[in-house]
Amino acid sequence: MDAFKNITGFTTKEPSLFTTDDYYEDQDLMCDRAPVRTFRRLFEPPLFWMITLDGGAGNLAVVWIYLNFRRRLKTMSDVYLLNLAVADLLFLVTLPLWAAEASHGWNFGFALCKINSALYKVNLFSSMLLLTCISVDRYVVIVQSTRAQNSQLERRRYSCLVCVGVWLLALLLATPELVFATIVNVDSQQYCRMVFPTYLGNCTKIVVLSLLVSMGFFLPFIIMAFCYSVIVAKLLNTRNFQKHKAMRVILAVVVVFVMSQLPYNGVLVMEVTQASNMTMTDCEEVKRFDMLGQVLKSLAYMHACLNPFLYAFVGVRFRHDVLQLLHCSSSRCMPLVNKSQLGQTNRSPLSSTRVSVMSDSDTSQALSL
Repeated sequence: MDAFKNITGFTTKEPSLFTTDDYYEDQDLMCDRAPVRTFRRLFEPPLFWMITLDGGAGNLAVVWIYLNFRRRLKTMSDVYLLNLAVADLLFLVTLPLWAAEASHGWNFGFALCKINSALYKVNLFSSMLLLTCISVDRYVVIVQSTRAQNSQLERRRYSCLVCVGVWLLALLLATPELVFATIVNVDSQQYCRMVFPTYLGNCTKIVVLSLLVSMGFFLPFIIMAFCYSVIVAKLLNTRNFQKHKAMRVILAVVVVFVMSQLPYNGVLVMEVTQASNMTMTDCEEVKRFDMLGQVLKSLAYMHACLNPFLYAFVGVRFRHDVLQLLHCSSSRCMPLVNKSQLGQTNRSPLSSTRVSVMSDSDTSQALSL
């Protein structure tokens, strides 16, 4: 391990536990983190399994509904929601392995260490970028509704290209995991960690963490905040009895995103500061920070459980499809009548135009109502 010098200036007996990948620290300055390992062993596995099971059920339902009730994807939001569900599912697949590592160490081999680390990052980045795409699509449909209506087919084709671009960009951003993820031995147990060789210098870790924070939180947050702010301003000027419901949904989306992602990304910013300026030198302080990072990381991971409810199940069509799915599984499958669709057939063209922001159309799909 002497080949891997401490890149933050603070060295320990084991991998650091307060970053996304629990970056490895060298062993020259002894800091016994046995309490951190014990805390992680007790706290992380049950919570990760809960997130996996709950998030898996919700996202599998989204995929199942698209495959069974929507033979063709009708809007850009449909395409993004399906890709978001797939990204969350692939992300959730990695959590049981991290839970097993917390309990018993990494016993799955060198290759799976790299694959699991990279898969985790690919789907973390793709999920955040797809949430950004959904907010942009909502902005276009609500704020530039005329333009959106005139280019539906073209926008749908573009959505597939955008999704391909998102996955490729996420794969590119996950390259450090494929390169630097490896197995390290700590107190007779193995761990899968990011290890940066000495010749690459401290700046490598800073760049990797900075990309994680900027592309995984700050860029999506800035775009989402702009898009939803303009959408809310548009809704305030719209005469519609459902606009307050729409704004509650938008508020829930933004609040959940900020509350789940901001605290842990604040920890990552402090990690960058630690790597740059060595702000923490006290062992007890570092251990407390490690434990706090574990809690906030788990909070950030819960977003994969909430995405189906925030972006899909609140939609009129999705709720109807869920009821249809449950009805088909319990008895002979008979089509259920969607009251919103009946209402649309009885509307005059003028009234349909007035409520287009909130109807069960491309626009309402963009609002997830």
